[in-house]
Amino acid sequence: MKSSRHWRIKSINTASSDKLNSGKGTFLTVNNYNGIWVFAEQRSGDLHEVSLELLGKAREIAGQANSMVTAVLPGHNIRHLAQTLIDHGADSVLIADDPQLDIYRLLPYALALERLIRDFQPEIFLMGATALGVELAPRVAAKVRTGLSAHCIDLKLNEKGHLLQMVPGWGGGVIATITCPDRRPQMATVMPGAMKAFYQEGRDGDIRNVEIRLPEDHFGPQILEIKKEAPEGLPLEKAEVVIAGGWGIGNQEDWAMIEELAGILEGAVGATRPPVDEGWAQEGQMIGQSGKTVRPTLYIGVGISGVMHHVVGMDQSKHVISINNNPDAEIFDVSDVIVAEDFRKILPPLLKELKSRLKD
Repeated sequence: MKSSRHWRIKSINTASSDKLNSGKGTFLTVNNYNGIWVFAEQRSGDLHEVSLELLGKAREIAGQANSMVTAVLPGHNIRHLAQTLIDHGADSVLIADDPQLDIYRLLPYALALERLIRDFQPEIFLMGATALGVELAPRVAAKVRTGLSAHCIDLKLNEKGHLLQMVPGWGGGVIATITCPDRRPQMATVMPGAMKAFYQEGRDGDIRNVEIRLPEDHFGPQILEIKKEAPEGLPLEKAEVVIAGGWGIGNQEDWAMIEELAGILEGAVGATRPPVDEGWAQEGQMIGQSGKTVRPTLYIGVGISGVMHHVVGMDQSKHVISINNNPDAEIFDVSDVIVAEDFRKILPPLLKELKSRLKD
């Protein structure tokens, strides 16, 4: 039976005065800040789901702090997205509309966000830990000389109003609770799927265009062409059934059973880091701290030990079945059904039975 997982907690302060007082630039202190910001990530006019999830968490924190939630929306011709952001929890939307921001590039986006932060001075700034976010967030934090916690799985406020940023770390059962007491904004990137989105259709909110006057050049390489590849198979984070394999699978030949089972159950294939490194699975199939967060109705983990870096990406699954020949495997701590046996004795007869039922 699935049990609550107990983590050891370690507190850390980021952006200390000694580390950040040297060097160029200025920083924002705790004496001049206001509001909670969420970076509204969009590509070609489509909002990333993590931005809506972050607005839900920001809405929760704002209720505790009696604060306002602002969505920051850079891009070009993207005003039509503003009401969606308001419906998902934003009190206001700042639209930075500029042709230089039409297609994401690191340097113009970082400069635009730096200028907005210096002009409006938010207390908290949240971004998704997406491919875009993990590149952009540290550049922005460095520009405004503040701390940044990456790949957070939860956010809370303490009694002083400081943002508590929970990050898995040290390769074991540790959740580091990080604070940034001396610099603003308090910045964090958050794993997609870690938060729950809020939605209320037709909410009232303020939509404001802001001019940032970006220069015409000095933004690095120019984008000449964009080619998009259609995703293969069912998107992992949207699948109702996920079949995941770990290092215990052992080889490419046995990995085929994971893919076959997922195909029969009309599910998606997930993986831990080792199968991706071995080439059995793709990077986009990785579940965990540096991969994706899933919440399927059914999660079947095969040959997975259950280290925290993976578990944080799947422990919100509704039903968890785990197969591992180690009776003390950590994955059993978060499982509803435990099969302590070699998967090579379990999957072949299971596949045979499922195929037989499909024929009938």
